[in-house]
Amino acid sequence: MGKAQSKLTTEQLVDLQKHTYFDKKELQQWYKGFLKDCPSGQLEKNEFQKIYKQFFPFGDSSGFASYVFNVFDENKNGIIDFKEFICALSITSRGRVDEKLLWTFQLYDIDNDGRINREEMLRIVEAIYKMIGSFWQQLPEDEDTPEKRVQKIFNLMDLDQDGCLSMTEFKEGSKKDPTVLQALGLYNSLV
Repeated sequence: MGKAQSKLTTEQLVDLQKHTYFDKKELQQWYKGFLKDCPSGQLEKNEFQKIYKQFFPFGDSSGFASYVFNVFDENKNGIIDFKEFICALSITSRGRVDEKLLWTFQLYDIDNDGRINREEMLRIVEAIYKMIGSFWQQLPEDEDTPEKRVQKIFNLMDLDQDGCLSMTEFKEGSKKDPTVLQALGLYNSLV
């Protein structure tokens, strides 16, 4: 892979300003940093996982980072380009609650069928517990295992009790669960 262009074009900047919550100067700074870490202008999954490891050094973040990578990789080509990166970062860091909820729903909806089933939820929650290391031991008893956490979430959100969460159930249930709303603010401190 070759080296990416050193600066965003005027057209690229205008396009990114339309699709993100970042201004021109911020976009240029993010692009410069992106190229420093990814001279080819493309971020592969293993590199993304290494970056995630820096933020979560006490556990195994590789599984969760892999799921997040899949949501960032909008065109599903196995690589995150700058536009995909900055658009996802914009939503997760500065997006409206409904945008963050949609993004999070996409994270949990591993098979992209428009619903989150228990197995998908469990896979993500297990990855989160592995990522946070021993910190999960400080959780309340009804959340001290991934299975208990998933059960608690489904008890709260699965209104029609069909074993799956629709986007509507997820949105409404998230508003009832303060831990979900807190998690949506996770990236705010990183930007």
